[in-house]
Amino acid sequence: MRLESLHLIDVRNYERLDLELQPGVTTFVGSNAQGKTNLLEAVHYLSLGRSHRVSSDQAMVRAGADAAVIRAEARSDMGQRIAVSVELRQGRNRAQLNGQPMQRMSDAFGAIRSVMLAPEDLTLVRGDPGDRRRFLDDLLAGRRATFAGVRSDLDRALAQRNAILKDARMTGRLQRDVLEVWTDTYVNTAGPVLAARIAAINALAAPVAEAYADLVAASPAQDVGRLPVLAYELSWGRTVTGTTGQPVPDPAELAAELREALAEQERDEVRRGMTLVGPHRDELFLGIGDLPAKGYASHGEQWSLALALKLASHEVIGEIGDQPIVLLDDVFAELDADRRRRLAARCAAFEQVLVTAAVGTEVPLEGMRVHIRAGTVIDPPSTGGST
Repeated sequence: MRLESLHLIDVRNYERLDLELQPGVTTFVGSNAQGKTNLLEAVHYLSLGRSHRVSSDQAMVRAGADAAVIRAEARSDMGQRIAVSVELRQGRNRAQLNGQPMQRMSDAFGAIRSVMLAPEDLTLVRGDPGDRRRFLDDLLAGRRATFAGVRSDLDRALAQRNAILKDARMTGRLQRDVLEVWTDTYVNTAGPVLAARIAAINALAAPVAEAYADLVAASPAQDVGRLPVLAYELSWGRTVTGTTGQPVPDPAELAAELREALAEQERDEVRRGMTLVGPHRDELFLGIGDLPAKGYASHGEQWSLALALKLASHEVIGEIGDQPIVLLDDVFAELDADRRRRLAARCAAFEQVLVTAAVGTEVPLEGMRVHIRAGTVIDPPSTGGST
């Protein structure tokens, strides 16, 4: 897949931008706080329906404006034209896909596919379990757009179940029949989510190891003890290690395990007023060799693992449908010269890569250079390996 044009109206610091793009590498160059990251944020928003930087859509609306518009045209790997438009307005966002209004915003997302690599990705290793669960869910939504709907159904069922448990804690009376209805809904929607997450780490295992070994110049055959380990830790105590070639887990079996775990936790759940086991309590374990990457790996190892996870995501998402666009937000500035070269070598094979950099010479990739200042393209696009 490749992005052919990007149009912004009142997005962040852009009053208006109309940008035509080419296949290959485009590097947006400019000083800090000029709007480079805002461009990648807008593209990624069309993929997932949310920013990678903030939780509120309103933060993307330019100060003083009532609404923001993000519009993009792309071309699929089969040559089909894709047009997505989103209007962000307080309380009533709207979206169009190929000129047709969407009843649900989520129906427009995922048609344009992308994978973002950014300094924030270090939280995949150093951050909370929620950061790693979000990574898996974003990967699955990027692979199949329908996953976002399944995940939304799970969140709704969890919220209803928590409300019943909270009421029981406050009143001392448990509406058991109502709880059983929402428990059924919860476990039946959780099963497919759990199965998809476990399948995702199985699919990631080999490409993560390959990308990591490449970035740190290690041979998998010679340094197997220092390669990444991925495992899915279910909240009721079972751990599944990511292994290439494993069959897709049975959602019904996972749902049955969850139901049993919920029954064992019922007394504590009523006492605490919340659901204590399930996908919202699971963890994606990331290790280097025999040790957890969080707290034990060096800064360079943590960075390489975070980048390897995102590079592997490109491969896993691209197994079904179009190859995603790669977005690199100021990543090269975080790496030493050797890792820059190795990352660039991998990115050179992708159909389209959009890069931001404060210093163009930090990006060892040939391609178009677009200079940004204060939300404006300040010179015509140029090609070359330096600025």
